[in-house]
Amino acid sequence: MNSQPLFEFQGAAILFDMDGTLVDTMAHDERLWSLWARHHGFDPEPLLALSHGRRTLDTIREIAPHLATEAELARFEELELDERAGIHAVDGAARLVAALPPHAWALVTSAPRRLAALRMEIAGIPLPAVVVSADDVVHGKPNPEGVLRAAGLLGAAPAECLVVEDTPAGIRAAHAAGMRALGITTTYTCEQLGTDRCVPHFNGFQVLPPKSPGALVHLALFA
Repeated sequence: MNSQPLFEFQGAAILFDMDGTLVDTMAHDERLWSLWARHHGFDPEPLLALSHGRRTLDTIREIAPHLATEAELARFEELELDERAGIHAVDGAARLVAALPPHAWALVTSAPRRLAALRMEIAGIPLPAVVVSADDVVHGKPNPEGVLRAAGLLGAAPAECLVVEDTPAGIRAAHAAGMRALGITTTYTCEQLGTDRCVPHFNGFQVLPPKSPGALVHLALFA
C-alpha cells in the first residue's frame, strides 16, 4: 500500500447515493424504463438520459406531465419491487460501509424507501441509521434538500460532509449544499459528472482512525 493516499477525506459524515453508487442497478433500471416508455408510446432513449439519479416523479413530469399521477407512480414502483434481476453491490461497497462508524454515514437516494430497503438487501448492504429517500423530500436532486436533510439528521455541518454520487444531478446537489463530492464512474465519465475527484469502484479504500480534531470519519484511497 502506498504511503500517500490518492484521495483522502476527514470530516463528520459521508453521504452515499444508492443506485449506481453502492448498488449497481443500471441494467435493471434501463430495462424497466424502456418497458414503461414503449407501453406509453415513447422513445426510451431520451427518457433513459434523464432518469439516472432522479426521482421517478421528476422523470415522468419532464417526459409526460399528464402521466405524473399517484396511480402511475404506484404502478411503476410495484414493477420495480417485483423485478429483482440485475441488482448487485458495486465492487468494494459492502466492505467499505461495514468499516464506517455507524453514526458517520447516511444513504441519500432518489428511490422510494421501500425500494431502497429492498435493493440494499439484495445487494447485501445493510441500511444505515439515517436514510433520506424520495419519500422524505419535496425537491429531488439536483436540489440539495436531500443531502442537507441527511447532514442535519447526523448533526453534521455541510462543509464537513462528503457526498459520493454517480450522476451529474447528485454532484450538483452536493455542490449546491456546500459539500465535497466524490464521483463514481459507473454511469457517467468524470468529465460528465462535473467533478475532478472520481473513482471507478470502492476497492482500495481504507477507513482509518481520524487525525483531524473533531473528525468522526477518515477515508483514504490507496493504489
